[in-house]
Amino acid sequence: MEKTINLTQAGKEKLEAELGDLKKVRRPEIIERIRRAKDYGDLSENAEYEDARNEQSFVEGRIQELEYILKYATISKNGKHSDMTAVGSTVTVQMDKEKMTYELVGSTEADPLNGKISVESPIGSVILGKKAGEKATAQTPGGKIELKILKIE
Repeated sequence: MEKTINLTQAGKEKLEAELGDLKKVRRPEIIERIRRAKDYGDLSENAEYEDARNEQSFVEGRIQELEYILKYATISKNGKHSDMTAVGSTVTVQMDKEKMTYELVGSTEADPLNGKISVESPIGSVILGKKAGEKATAQTPGGKIELKILKIE
């Protein structure tokens, strides 16, 4: 099933760079490792060959995943210059007495420890499409959280 995948422009560029590295650097390195390992002889007891094949499998899977993401990516164009929250917006919210700042991103870019939350997360989904001054309630695994949007950049 095909779906739209939300990305920021920076997120798209990061994924394209990773894909390029996997195809142009990692893949040829692994192919060379496999070739060298075959020269050692009996493949059934060749740990170097097995390790290289496992790494090749991982890299090929990641290449397929990145190609899929980039094929179905929708790049946010209005996040930074809107009075309403969107993918790409940096949002400052008040939770209880604590102020938090988040960048709203697609699920593939989410990195909560670095302030990037997915628009599909409990908090991201309730503040998406809101304006400064609006309130929202997020149902998180830890319970309900009341939020007030203070600023949108």
